[in-house]
Amino acid sequence: MEIYTDGACSHNPGPGGWAAVLIYTDKARQHVKEFSGYAEHTTNQRMELTAPIEGLRRLKTGCRVKLYSDSAYLINAFTLRWIDGWRKRGWKNARNQPVSNRDLWEQLLELAGQHDIEWIKVEGHADNYWNNRCDQLAREAIKQGLASR
Repeated sequence: MEIYTDGACSHNPGPGGWAAVLIYTDKARQHVKEFSGYAEHTTNQRMELTAPIEGLRRLKTGCRVKLYSDSAYLINAFTLRWIDGWRKRGWKNARNQPVSNRDLWEQLLELAGQHDIEWIKVEGHADNYWNNRCDQLAREAIKQGLASR
């Protein structure tokens, strides 16, 4: 299973959007499912975390997952084990300040614990089709959300 995620925010804070694309290839063909959503008042970082949460929520059973994101904030928290330090320090960062977005980190940790995830950083706004597609979906979610207000 591959999951591509992205978050976007118009002004920061402001209206935001998230997107996740789930890709599963079986013997016959590739299956692609796209999801996106809107938040009226949020931050870019919250949308970057919401995207993988929503993608992982769509998985019905534990899977081996390659999760791709252009968010260093998200990927480094797992690959550089920042999250382990935050938890050991009682959800305080290296400067002894409360970790931002703790509520989302806790949701993400719970979901991540149900799967075997490889966290992969991709270059944002580069030549990665699925990352660009997630960016497009997240931005469209903002436009649709603003239009429906």
